[in-house]
Amino acid sequence: MIEIQERKNGVSFSVQVLPRSSKCALAGISEGIVRLKLTAPPVEGRANEECLDFFSELLGVKKGLMSILHGHKSRKKVIQIDGLTREQLESRLSLHLQAELQKDDPVPKEPRDRKHR
Repeated sequence: MIEIQERKNGVSFSVQVLPRSSKCALAGISEGIVRLKLTAPPVEGRANEECLDFFSELLGVKKGLMSILHGHKSRKKVIQIDGLTREQLESRLSLHLQAELQKDDPVPKEPRDRKHR
């Protein structure tokens, strides 16, 4: 379960970023913190920018309504989103987390019958 704090204008949640990953994708939840793989390095704010871009697109929220409250120079960040309720954030994140985890855990293939020659 994601730990979500309700704020005056919206909600906030914790994120642990994994910079310099092979792809930009959700990596699950650990102790209430959303784990996020980023391709950008943690240099000159590029990982922060990619983090906000990712959540903006994923959640369908304008980037101008999002900000990093804490953790500008850390892998652990607190993201605030204005204009979103706890329920909206929970449903949107859980939907995408389930889809992402299913991609990483494919259904095992049936063994093929091989004819002996």
